[in-house]
Amino acid sequence: MASKFQCRLVGTIVLVAIGVIVLPDILDGKKSHYDDDVASIPIKPQVDDHSESFDVIEPEKDHTTLPDSPVKEVKSDRATADTKSDPSDKVATKIESTPEKNDYHDSAWLIQLMALKNTSNAKKVVADLQKRGYQAHTKQENGFTRVIIGPDVSKSKLERQIGELKEITGAKGRLLKFKPLNP
Repeated sequence: MASKFQCRLVGTIVLVAIGVIVLPDILDGKKSHYDDDVASIPIKPQVDDHSESFDVIEPEKDHTTLPDSPVKEVKSDRATADTKSDPSDKVATKIESTPEKNDYHDSAWLIQLMALKNTSNAKKVVADLQKRGYQAHTKQENGFTRVIIGPDVSKSKLERQIGELKEITGAKGRLLKFKPLNP
């Protein structure tokens, strides 16, 4: 038979094993697990079939026409004497033809600063000039990319800018007339 010491040793080992395995679960209480709260976006929202609908009304058409050239109102003595005007009264009009004038036809100017083969270099120059406040842009022509400043109606302003641009870029620009149909 086993000795008393061996029985006590086996009993102690069993009690310690139970204490190590079972007691932490009993004494720990309820364990709470933390789950990540992830909100899911619905694929398609639920839409009611009771959406509002509006009727689009066609606009009324006005059948009046304007005269071909500008008109001036002619005041008569009868119109000034009557304070009440009837809708049947018509105002006398006089048709005058006026020649169309283009005041800016020959008055706009631009500076052609330089013409470069490399388009990227021209765009870098334009970007630098635009940062400095100049109205600069490029134009592709005959395999060259031209750097152009303007157009502007003030010739004296552009003449002053030629000197400033020579200091900035080192290129002497040419002052040219701006042609809107063939810039």
